[in-house]
Amino acid sequence: MTATDSALTALAQGWCALSLLHGRIETHIERALQSGHGLSVREYSLLDVLSRQHSGPGGHLRMHQVADAVVLSQSATTRLVSRLEDRGLLSRYLCDTDRRGIYTDVSQAGLTLLTEARPTNDTALSEALDEAARTPELAPLVAAVKNTPTTGA
Repeated sequence: MTATDSALTALAQGWCALSLLHGRIETHIERALQSGHGLSVREYSLLDVLSRQHSGPGGHLRMHQVADAVVLSQSATTRLVSRLEDRGLLSRYLCDTDRRGIYTDVSQAGLTLLTEARPTNDTALSEALDEAARTPELAPLVAAVKNTPTTGA
């Protein structure tokens, strides 16, 4: 085995550990959000991203920007937006300056649900990280997540 082989094996193991950590966290949060609020992780993420928009220049996201923010394809994001719009949690409208652009806003009902779900999400995230920290191969990744500086966003 060459040094490169060892490095690639370590890289692959690290990636597997990161994927495992992500899966465990997402599954734990999904259960909590579904049982407590009838939301999936993706629905919560979409509401959260859209709730952070503002009315100033560049403050509203176009669909491709929303898709990037929630890590979904544009078509999957459009379907998700449609489902949430059908539930009365979002509304869509045409951009005033570019009639091809469609913006999406969180409705008052969506903001209320998001406000109710945020503590559930945060608690489930903390629980999942604490549980994962007890697994030796995941502990360094959990430490990295917990020590990541936050931005003002």
